[in-house]
Amino acid sequence: MTDRLEQLSQNIRDLEKALEAELTEKREELRYRMEHKRAVFEADVAKRHRAARIRLSSFLAKTRLGVVLTAPFIYVLIVPFVILDLFVLLYQAVCFPVYGIPKVPRRDYIVIDRHQLGYLNGMQKLNCVYCGYVNGLIAWVAEIGSRTEAYWCPIKHASRVSKPHMRYSGFADFGDETVFEERLEKLRAALKGMDAG
Repeated sequence: MTDRLEQLSQNIRDLEKALEAELTEKREELRYRMEHKRAVFEADVAKRHRAARIRLSSFLAKTRLGVVLTAPFIYVLIVPFVILDLFVLLYQAVCFPVYGIPKVPRRDYIVIDRHQLGYLNGMQKLNCVYCGYVNGLIAWVAEIGSRTEAYWCPIKHASRVSKPHMRYSGFADFGDETVFEERLEKLRAALKGMDAG
């Protein structure tokens, strides 16, 4: 990886740390703390949340018919997502130990906690559980794909890639055969040196 690319990658990591610090500050402002991976609000805030909850009947009454009619198209996707989850879980369990790549923990990506918010009604909580699972699953699969690509084919594409994963900048340039083998070995060593969790 060139010095400029390394610097840009470091800048991204620094921004991620700054973002986490801002989120911690926001938690304090919103008056909650984390206990055993569960958000606990101060009593007066929790009471205010419950008071702000919109009853399910009111929520459904003001929902457009088109939204109600398209909901099954959203929820039927749970079937292929669960199948994807199972197959990727199996793939990672079988292949990553053979390659020497640490497994990607699902719990770091699939976060389901928004249903704890007292100001959400049952339907909103269900939607939040669904979105937390599906979007977390996609992020988890993308990280597994990123590690797989870095292990097997660390070559940049000739065409522009929208929002490439974090390892992409370290891939060999498209058409540069002089560094391919070196990058391949370097990236495999980096993957094997990662912490498992």
